[in-house]
Amino acid sequence: MTTSPTANWSYPTSIRFGAGRIGELARAAKFAGFSRPLFVTDPGLAGLPITAAAMDVLKEAGMEAQLFSDVQPNPVSANVAAGVEAYKAGGHDGVIAFGGGSALDAGKCIAFMTGQTRPIWDFEDVGDWWKRADPDGIAPIVAVPTTAGTGSEVGRAGVISNEETHTKKVIFHPLMLPKVVICDPELTVGMPPAITAGTGMDALAHCLEAYCAPSYHPMSEGIALEGMRLVKEALPRAYADGTDIEARAHMMSAAAMGATAFQKGLGAIHSLSHPVGAIYNTHHGLTNAVFMPYVLVHNRAAIEAKMGRLSAFLELPEPGFDGFLAWVMEMRSNLGIPHTLAELGLNGEKADLIAEMAVVDPTAGGNPVELTVEGARAIFDAAMTGTL
Repeated sequence: MTTSPTANWSYPTSIRFGAGRIGELARAAKFAGFSRPLFVTDPGLAGLPITAAAMDVLKEAGMEAQLFSDVQPNPVSANVAAGVEAYKAGGHDGVIAFGGGSALDAGKCIAFMTGQTRPIWDFEDVGDWWKRADPDGIAPIVAVPTTAGTGSEVGRAGVISNEETHTKKVIFHPLMLPKVVICDPELTVGMPPAITAGTGMDALAHCLEAYCAPSYHPMSEGIALEGMRLVKEALPRAYADGTDIEARAHMMSAAAMGATAFQKGLGAIHSLSHPVGAIYNTHHGLTNAVFMPYVLVHNRAAIEAKMGRLSAFLELPEPGFDGFLAWVMEMRSNLGIPHTLAELGLNGEKADLIAEMAVVDPTAGGNPVELTVEGARAIFDAAMTGTL
């Protein structure tokens, strides 16, 4: 007699999806339980019209919002500390996280740390470390993505870099999940093609690694499959024409779907990308895109059957693993994604360190093939030279 599989599942939050929904920002904040928000974004967005328009929505509703934009592209703990200081000094009662993955992660971690007394690294996503936190000290969050990649708006964690060790840490708590998410594809129309490509490939990486992770979670697998179909359909369109609002909407959906699905697990794409990003400050989605085919080849023996089902679902012209790999390579080329890490400016001198960091990254455990230091180094070397 076979036994039924057992798992613990949790799925996202209230999402207000559609063009123009940013007009509901003040109502969303009120629904989340706050009226004096700290508005967290990044320096590049701080002066743009979409940010001013969002702030105007709050002002017209009588909400006193303060803008905080001291957030690096790969946010560090000092950004979080400065945000917590601004939150307390302004007497705020909630956080609006507005932007790409960096601003969303920073905003969520600021909200999390407003009432904690321990260092942020005590809440890394290791075992049950999240239980160390005081849940009453976590401020409510409304998340508004302006890119379509990380899906951090529907996540319960934030990735923050430790400046001293140059390592990326995943800070986790269930209450870091935003109370309300506004997904307005009009906010992504201004993304330049290169950012559209990098963030879009990040969404693909999330769906792909979630689909391939060996743990049992058929709901996540189903969401990951549809997320990849949306990327296949919409990313080339959004890249070619940034004003294609339907394509922008589908990519925003795919991004949220990827982050919803990857509670099943991630893998070596992310566990290698994290240390590379922390050390070299590369764009996360772009780095994922570079590593993707090399990790696929490394994992081939464990995922061949799944790739057969995936290629059929995506209706690729060539079936099986080879067909999916060929599609990934074609997609990367059409989007202007570099083929090698060398093209990102890496010289390989820290290859051993990156391999050692990769195997202890929290995402490594979801790789379909156990990731060893030797395996991580082999993937890195292949990605440096472009050898598949």
